[in-house]
Amino acid sequence: MLNKRYSFALLLAFLLAAVVWWLLPPVNSAPDAQFTTITGKKIALQALRGRPVLVAFWATDCPACIQEIPHLLSLYRQFHARGLEIIAVAMYYDPPNHVAAMAKARRLPYDIALDLRGSHALAFGNVQLIPTTCLISPEGKIVLRKTGAFNVLQMQNSIEKML
Repeated sequence: MLNKRYSFALLLAFLLAAVVWWLLPPVNSAPDAQFTTITGKKIALQALRGRPVLVAFWATDCPACIQEIPHLLSLYRQFHARGLEIIAVAMYYDPPNHVAAMAKARRLPYDIALDLRGSHALAFGNVQLIPTTCLISPEGKIVLRKTGAFNVLQMQNSIEKML
């Protein structure tokens, strides 16, 4: 009789733990990445703790990525002075001269990094489809990850809550 009660209690505890694990969103820590921008600037993600950081994976030949640039500019203008950092990471196959030319032509004020070996894409969950955008909390957790165009209002609200 005692074994049946113990087994039932153990089963119930296991089921409860499984339900809680299934219902709670995953908490993913941002990787300990160090980016190199097209200007040679080094940015350690760890050094940006205390601020929200938006990391956007993109390429110069990606129409959806190009369409997102005005949204990134808007977010930068709206929130950068209050602490938001934006790092646009060009995919490994995007020629660096194309990336630099587009950044110059569009006067992009946020940091543009190159991912020449694909290590950043891999560290952020093996990013293969672009655009992919990750919003990192001031505590260093990836709180939003969107493959495809992000919802601007949702992104604004998420950033606003962190500032």
